[in-house]
Amino acid sequence: MRVIIIGAGFGGLCLANGLLQRHRSDDDDMNMDIQVFERHSGPDHDLAGYGLHVDGDGKKALRHCLDGDTYRRFLAASTPAGSKWAFRGTRDLGTIAVRDDSKISGKPEEEVERRAVHRFEFRDILLKGLRKQGDEAAIGVKVQVHWGKSFVRYEEISRADANANGNEFVNGSVRAYFQDGTSAEGDILVGADGSKSLVRQQRFPDLKREDLGIAIICGRYQLTPDRVKKLPDFMTDGSLNNIVPRGKGWLFLASFPHTEFENVRESYTLWAYVVPKGDVDMNTIKQMTPEKMRDLVLDGVKGWKSTEFGLGRVIKDVDLTTISPIILKSMPVLPKDWNGSSKVVLLGDSIHNMTPMAGVGANVALRDAHLLTDTLVEVQNGKTNMTEAITKYEVEMKGYANAAVALSRQIAQGASSTSTVQRWAFHGLLRLAQACPLVMRHTIGRGALED
Repeated sequence: MRVIIIGAGFGGLCLANGLLQRHRSDDDDMNMDIQVFERHSGPDHDLAGYGLHVDGDGKKALRHCLDGDTYRRFLAASTPAGSKWAFRGTRDLGTIAVRDDSKISGKPEEEVERRAVHRFEFRDILLKGLRKQGDEAAIGVKVQVHWGKSFVRYEEISRADANANGNEFVNGSVRAYFQDGTSAEGDILVGADGSKSLVRQQRFPDLKREDLGIAIICGRYQLTPDRVKKLPDFMTDGSLNNIVPRGKGWLFLASFPHTEFENVRESYTLWAYVVPKGDVDMNTIKQMTPEKMRDLVLDGVKGWKSTEFGLGRVIKDVDLTTISPIILKSMPVLPKDWNGSSKVVLLGDSIHNMTPMAGVGANVALRDAHLLTDTLVEVQNGKTNMTEAITKYEVEMKGYANAAVALSRQIAQGASSTSTVQRWAFHGLLRLAQACPLVMRHTIGRGALED
């Protein structure tokens, strides 16, 4: 089987690792050729965004797709972030409610515990795992990552033309074209090329992201031993926290401690302020300098008494080079039925891009990679054909992806709301959820049951 993967992000690289790992596990002597094409010039290209939290689904996918040594490297490069989400008030940063995913789901703490990892190191681990498995692969198994290859379009090749070229797969093949004039041919093309996916634009031209009119301003506060001593534990221990005023505004806060793994020496607290909807025009935010964005956040939290407990410090003394706005966009609900394909499939942000507010985007991409790995291995082993396999993958993927997209969108809309009545009602809901497990399970704990 010849697999073309467009995009060397977390989902695409996890899939490539998985195909190699499952191929070896099944002791399959059939040929496997995996080609990954990435538009960035090389593996040293800086990744956009901040650290991420790998949850239970993400860890399950990594354990399934990576070899043992590579998964252990992931554990060494990441730090525990617990299984809890805390919702805190603005008076003294005390907890209003705590969503405990282990308690809600009934699963062991170690199974649902999140791991905090830096993006660059995470991709480096996936790349080195792919290289390691490629070096150890049997004859007939090939894998390669091509850098500086900007995808332009694909062309599906008919069965008759494919057979004329000696392609053993009855469904024909697919050819990918790149900006430099080169092309590559495979039996399946996987679009893993992110939220602005060109593969999606060709495959589903009417399926477009929607602008939510919501902005987040993010920044990193670099941690030193002296700074850590002056902050509350929850600002430095890796836990996930939402600070929710009774009025408008919302602040997410989590730290990414350093580890002793290779070159992971950076340690910082990440904050993300949700700008109240309608307060500032989106175009104005895009044009702001880092100083003005920081001041906007400081102005937004100035009425919070919690600024006396270190919160003001992590915003005021933020590393200005790390401040950036995120204008939230989201895919709509994916339709139940669409025109199927036997040669092109999508995963991750390329098909279900969502807001970061639920903290599950990367994890859903890893879950896609896990599912698609097993689906394609079944094709490789002759248990099903490519058309049936892609249909099966898409049906299952749309189920959990739609739930995640809807949840992240709902949280974004609530966090950006300027309705005082709605915010007071949410505070009441938090307190009720904390007091009543049944309410917790069906409200703020719903995500734990869907993981």
